[in-house]
Amino acid sequence: MNQTTGIYREPLEEALIKNMVTLTLCVSIIYINGMLVHIFTRHQIFYTNPRYILYIHLVINDIILLTLYILLQALTYNLSGINVSLCIILIVAAVLAKQNNPLTIAVMSVECYVAVCFPLHHSRICSVRRTYVLIALIWLVNSLSILPDVFVTLGTETADFFLSRTTCVRKLVLKNIYLIRKRSISDIVFLVLVWLIVFFAYFKILLAAKAATANAKKAQNTILLHGFQLLLCMLNFLFNLIVRGLVVVFPRRVLFIYFMAAVFIQVLPRLINPIIYGIRDKMFRKYLKRYLLFTDNANIHPLKTQKRSL
Repeated sequence: MNQTTGIYREPLEEALIKNMVTLTLCVSIIYINGMLVHIFTRHQIFYTNPRYILYIHLVINDIILLTLYILLQALTYNLSGINVSLCIILIVAAVLAKQNNPLTIAVMSVECYVAVCFPLHHSRICSVRRTYVLIALIWLVNSLSILPDVFVTLGTETADFFLSRTTCVRKLVLKNIYLIRKRSISDIVFLVLVWLIVFFAYFKILLAAKAATANAKKAQNTILLHGFQLLLCMLNFLFNLIVRGLVVVFPRRVLFIYFMAAVFIQVLPRLINPIIYGIRDKMFRKYLKRYLLFTDNANIHPLKTQKRSL
């Protein structure tokens, strides 16, 4: 499309190369995350532990995001565009998955804080049932942030608009000016609240670490990693701002900037979650090695697996 709409086309060969690069990266990361989900579901020691349940929630959201990214990228290169109604559904799913991760990181930080500062009450406060309730609340809270945009669009646009075809970009579909302003304010409030929770947990654990307990020091490092994860999540919210800033500096490299920003901000950070728990965590690493070496017996009963692990 032309400069009036703000969307650009590129040569077919260049587009194919970029699609192949992102497709390869996305499928590779989805496969790695899929391995972790598979390991999680096969061993009771993981799905009875709130910390691993929250972690796998992060991984599943990353799988959803990458799958939608592949789909939206493929549809973006469709010259005729896609149906607006289908586009809205895809955008809602992408926004929910994107916003789920910062809240999940905040909850994981609180769980770490409870484990260090209230170890005797940890099993009661952070039970498996409460963990699933919190995950449901995360989805509900994020639904309340995006569904009003959909309802406003339904109430202000004509039926022809929803039957038309367009390039699937959020600002072209949910385009009400008040929604754009509301989105900016809600994103800022959302991120500030999440950062406050993470900082609170970190400084509380930092005080506990002065007792020089091994668990407190390990938890302190974990919270720092959560902060790094949150920083990467924040880059997603600042994606358009970062791209606009780079376009001002390099106006002739618009398409290249969008491509590189998407790879480094939206795709590659999805490798962080597998690295943090799939490699850093001893328990997950042990079962991941078994899986990769084909020594993970499919007939092992979950209870027996737990006893051996203990």
